[in-house]
Amino acid sequence: MTDVKDVPTQNDAPMQQKNYTGYKSFSYLEPGADYKVYPLAKELNRVPSRRPEITGEQEARVRRLFQEQLMISLHDHCFIAPEDLSQFLEFRRWGRDFTGYEGLSVSGLDAVFDNLMNGTAMITSRGGWKWDDIIYDLGMRLSDIAHQEMVVLCRTTEDIVNAKKNGQIAFIVSIEGAAMIENELDRLDILYGLGVRCLGIAYSEGNQLGAGLKEPNDGGLTTFGRQAVKRMNKLGIAIDVSHSGDRTALDTIEVSDKPIFITHAGARALWNSNRLKPDDVIRACAEKGGVIGIEAAPHTTLTEKHPRHSIESFMEHFEYCVNLVGIDHVAFGPDVLFGDHVGLHNALTEALSIGASRGHLSYEKVAYVDGIESPAEAFPNIVRWLVKHGYSDEDIGKAVGGNIMRVLKAAWYR
Repeated sequence: MTDVKDVPTQNDAPMQQKNYTGYKSFSYLEPGADYKVYPLAKELNRVPSRRPEITGEQEARVRRLFQEQLMISLHDHCFIAPEDLSQFLEFRRWGRDFTGYEGLSVSGLDAVFDNLMNGTAMITSRGGWKWDDIIYDLGMRLSDIAHQEMVVLCRTTEDIVNAKKNGQIAFIVSIEGAAMIENELDRLDILYGLGVRCLGIAYSEGNQLGAGLKEPNDGGLTTFGRQAVKRMNKLGIAIDVSHSGDRTALDTIEVSDKPIFITHAGARALWNSNRLKPDDVIRACAEKGGVIGIEAAPHTTLTEKHPRHSIESFMEHFEYCVNLVGIDHVAFGPDVLFGDHVGLHNALTEALSIGASRGHLSYEKVAYVDGIESPAEAFPNIVRWLVKHGYSDEDIGKAVGGNIMRVLKAAWYR
């Protein structure tokens, strides 16, 4: 049973003061007239998720670190899911993701790689990953963001630094797979022009660029995929291989002139799942200067020591990767959202290839990942865990943002 003192409350002082004014998504429109209303999940205190137990002195250090260091999530989906997930596909067809501004205001984040609807933007199709759907999704989300002041579109590393100074959060547009560009290289230029700054090679299913992790045969990057990698290097789009097959990931690392990201994954050595990366891929990424962000979506970063998914199993993956490639090449991409993430996976199991990416080991299913359930608590609890376990200020600074900034300065145009 969770003790009340362990549960973060809405009344806790945020780690950083953000200029949140109470804005709710699409409040400039008329609900029921301009769009269909779906009741949404709670952004704060939805479940009794526990924080790491630390002393008052350690908590003061945590709060100082949030003031001094850049806090960057390498991968999240900062939308609010509807309460009734049986209606999720119909909800998605409206093309409106409601951003969790209130939750983000207490997250302590200075920047977040937000991954929009991705292949679940099924506005014109049931298959997802269509060009029109991706553009619709992107434009709708940025229209909402443009109507408030706390979250700002990020195009440069300077935007991240300025967001922290100004009490804002830099919103880095990311897309997890490149299927929608089809065989059109210039679509990469269009995406860059619209603000996209991070793009995955493939999302589970193979595409024109290469193989995804669910494909039984991974032939690596295609000729077109190699051209796309070079174009992304020239444009200044960071490259992600989180959902790519192992051979495709290794080829991408080799072909890219710039360091790349594994934005949200973990170590397959700890849990036998295609969704996680083998040591050779993690090492290759690090050897080229890249970074792996540790993933916390339900039932992903499990371990034999911690088969019940929680912040402890998540952080075991972090420490394994640090021991494998060093603190300079590991960060955090929690891949969390506001709402019932487990229920969402159940609703979208086919669209998201959930079955294909699950491990081959038995595990206890959880209703939520205790300690790292939403963007509101993820980074505060990550930093608490790091402080509790004796990490230095310098190493914490690298893991929570410094390593990501180093890669962005090399990979982005500016």
